Amino acid sequence: MKDLKQRTIRGGLARLCGQAADFVLRFASLIVMARLLEPADFGLVAMVTAITGFYALFVSAGLSAPTIQAPSITDQQLSTLFWINILVGTILAVLCLITAPILVKFYGEPRLFWVTVTIATGFIINAAAVQHSAILQRHMRHITLTVIETLSQLAAVLVGVILAVRGFGYWAIVAATTTSPVVYAIGVWGATRWIPGPPQRGVQIRPMLRFGGTLMLNSVVVYVGYNLEKVLIGRLWGADVLGLYGRAYQLIRFPTDGLNVAVGGVAFSALSRLQNEPARFRSYFLKGYCLVNSLTLPTTIFCALFGDDIIAVCLGPKWTDAASIFRLLTPTVMVFGMINPLLWLLLPLGLYGRGFRIALVLAPLVIVAVVIGLPYGPTGVAFAYSAAMTLWLVPHIFWCLHGTPISPRDLLSAISGPLIAAAVAAALSFAAQFYLDQLTSPLLRLALGGGVMAVTYLSLLLLITGQDNPYLDTLRGLKGASDAGEPRAGSMFHDRPSGRDI
Repeated sequence: MKDLKQRTIRGGLARLCGQAADFVLRFASLIVMARLLEPADFGLVAMVTAITGFYALFVSAGLSAPTIQAPSITDQQLSTLFWINILVGTILAVLCLITAPILVKFYGEPRLFWVTVTIATGFIINAAAVQHSAILQRHMRHITLTVIETLSQLAAVLVGVILAVRGFGYWAIVAATTTSPVVYAIGVWGATRWIPGPPQRGVQIRPMLRFGGTLMLNSVVVYVGYNLEKVLIGRLWGADVLGLYGRAYQLIRFPTDGLNVAVGGVAFSALSRLQNEPARFRSYFLKGYCLVNSLTLPTTIFCALFGDDIIAVCLGPKWTDAASIFRLLTPTVMVFGMINPLLWLLLPLGLYGRGFRIALVLAPLVIVAVVIGLPYGPTGVAFAYSAAMTLWLVPHIFWCLHGTPISPRDLLSAISGPLIAAAVAAALSFAAQFYLDQLTSPLLRLALGGGVMAVTYLSLLLLITGQDNPYLDTLRGLKGASDAGEPRAGSMFHDRPSGRDI
């Protein structure tokens, strides 16, 4: 436990670097694929993935979290959880096959059948990687995970771009989608060198199943609330419109999703080790929350200010109609940046039931808003989505923090510096637009506008608001961890307290 701080900082830096690489790869792929394919190609695949993405929530059965969070876990328990994941993955693959003709009839699009059948194979592959990935997270081997994730993303991008260049259309997207889990599964199996044994009874996995089941139900409810609009837009407005909405939604969430995944994985591992140390738990959580929002807030505001130029540079001229959708979704993404990290607080403390109850309130709120905006097209949906999430922000924060070591004042204090700095930087960038609009190159406008906002924001954040301490503390932690190495692949069970415990 004494080296937890260094391991957390080192792992966090590795995950951030990995997400930066992932962002570059996905961003480059988005730029290339958007120019090689048509909006209808993306919309066609989105019609399937909106449903198969829902099925994918069940692959882990929520059983990766208890593997990470449990104070100790035996090899027999891990093996039993592995085979439960395989069973669930097989069932989902069969269910996906059954769904294929239903989707064809629902959308009136026969090409969806073989797309759905192909994607079905990924469920078993993903299931085979759940526990191996959880083992790496449990032992905070985030550098290894980062390398594996980057390689799997690189393989997917290469396959997708090559097939798109060769004229395979929407099949290029499908191939990229199925390539990534194969490479990832191979990577985590090789890194852990763990071979599961046969499943066993009487190994006390019921509490884990209860934990995982509640977490899975929470994910299901949230997924339905956050993704139903894609199904409805595809059904009512068609593949072209869904393609525009889907690309805008993906592009606006690119930076923030990657950041939350990077910091969230490390935070959950570290905070799970600090369940019984309230002071350190509070300190670790607030520093992680501050870090995420200090990057999320300026990025999202910049996207709102320069939405037209971002779409022009990233997607090209045939995606111009996506700019208004992109801009209207920015409040939603900003709220996500503030509320998603609160899950790091609830899960390590065992408050997964509260998370589920919150989801049961949030999902209907979003669905009602989407239905209200649906007759007005994708811009109406985007506006309604953002309005609902903005209204929900304060109740969500108070509900999550109730009875925890973190108070609303703590959270406000952690975010006040980045919020003030981002607001001032945004005002200056907005004023600079009057001069930048005279430039004909959208790329040059982005570069100059981004430079103005970045310099202003960083200057205020580090010199005026007093927010330098968390970052300097992180740098000191990195210096202290520079001589420490990640556990070797062959020593994944290095800290087990007995021959049976992991």
